Amino acid sequence: MQLEGWGRYPRVDAELIEPATAQALIKLLDESKEQSTLIARGAGRSYGDSSLNAQVLSSRFLDSFSSFHEESAKIRCHSGVTIDELLKVSIPKGLFPAVVPGTKQVSIGGAIAADIHGKNHHRDGSFCDHVESLTLALADGEIKTCSAKKNKELFHASCGGMGLTGVILDATLVLEKVPSVFIRSQAIATHNLAHTIEQLETLNDNKFVVAWIDCLARGEALGRGIVHTGEYAEDAPMEYVRRWGPSVPFSTPSLMLNRYSMSWFNNLYYWLYNRPSNVDLDSYDSFFFPLDSIKHWNRLYGRKGFLQYQFLLPEDSAQQGMQAVLERVADAGKGSFLAVLKKFGAANENLLSFPGPGLTLTLDFKYESSLFPLLEELDEVVIDHGGRHYLAKDARLSAETFKAGYPNWPRFKAVKDKVDPQQRFSSLQSQRIGLTSAAEDKPA
Repeated sequence: MQLEGWGRYPRVDAELIEPATAQALIKLLDESKEQSTLIARGAGRSYGDSSLNAQVLSSRFLDSFSSFHEESAKIRCHSGVTIDELLKVSIPKGLFPAVVPGTKQVSIGGAIAADIHGKNHHRDGSFCDHVESLTLALADGEIKTCSAKKNKELFHASCGGMGLTGVILDATLVLEKVPSVFIRSQAIATHNLAHTIEQLETLNDNKFVVAWIDCLARGEALGRGIVHTGEYAEDAPMEYVRRWGPSVPFSTPSLMLNRYSMSWFNNLYYWLYNRPSNVDLDSYDSFFFPLDSIKHWNRLYGRKGFLQYQFLLPEDSAQQGMQAVLERVADAGKGSFLAVLKKFGAANENLLSFPGPGLTLTLDFKYESSLFPLLEELDEVVIDHGGRHYLAKDARLSAETFKAGYPNWPRFKAVKDKVDPQQRFSSLQSQRIGLTSAAEDKPA
């Protein structure tokens, strides 16, 4: 069958294996040690090829909860459980995941493998900072329990390790006690990139801070945007919310997305929020997961799909590097609707975790052959300014660019080779960026 990530590029023919239980998955690994490489796949919400291979091992049916301790705010669940399913269980108890990404349709296993981040990294770190322990199935079927205290080396390689150390079977998460699941939010318009970054700094004490950037604005308006901040509201409802919205029934013509339509949308969005008082009470669903109400929104980019490009620049070079990136994007006329700028806090100990002190920018580009030279230019800017790219969003990084951005990659590779000497767990991405061999080069 054909499989793809959320960006719909690339697409591959793959054998999808869907074990009904964790025991069946372990047995499969034990009995098929000499077969071809494979990679685990959760809900399929990574954007590129990090969960693609000729053989894909799905956690779809590993979707149950093992235990829930309200007093300690800890919950143990299998890796196929999605954040949405977690919310259905935790919200009635007054608990919420400490970190959530921009969609609730991410599996817990995928959240750990990508060490996802949210709008509050500057305060609360990334998802794996709130994982107490995880259970990992190694390539030979052996089971390892890992935490920051037990099998520590393997824990820090698996958190953010893109599924390359083994299959995450389950995890114990530490949730956050919240007064409600509504967010008191505010939107502040900014005039240019310097003003946007200044506002991110000024508002950094807020629980949630994120900026939308008009990546087609030029000249004195380059980098103008809307900074959104939020705090959990007191005395507001504590209830699970499910919004119903439209569904995109088919891939729209890619010609609809061009410099003019995107410029019109960006101007409209900026105008809507460019007013003196802009304070709202938002449900968690609309604040954290605005696009989840539009089913199959990725079809809006056309049949060939799109590439999401997310990078991090350290604080001392962030403004200069961001300006260089935005100038190139605006000049190329390939801006995106979804341009998001955030400030990160301290890095954790995970070897391939993406966040660290600095600013991160996310851009969406529809697929077209003329895009790739631009992305290579942006890669040079990112690396020249000491940055790196987010693997969960990547579909085309070179091995050289990856290794330049992740100085801990040799340490990760050493752990990987120790627990998986035959390179059994491998993805198209890991082969491309030099973390594993291609199938034909697999060790004997």
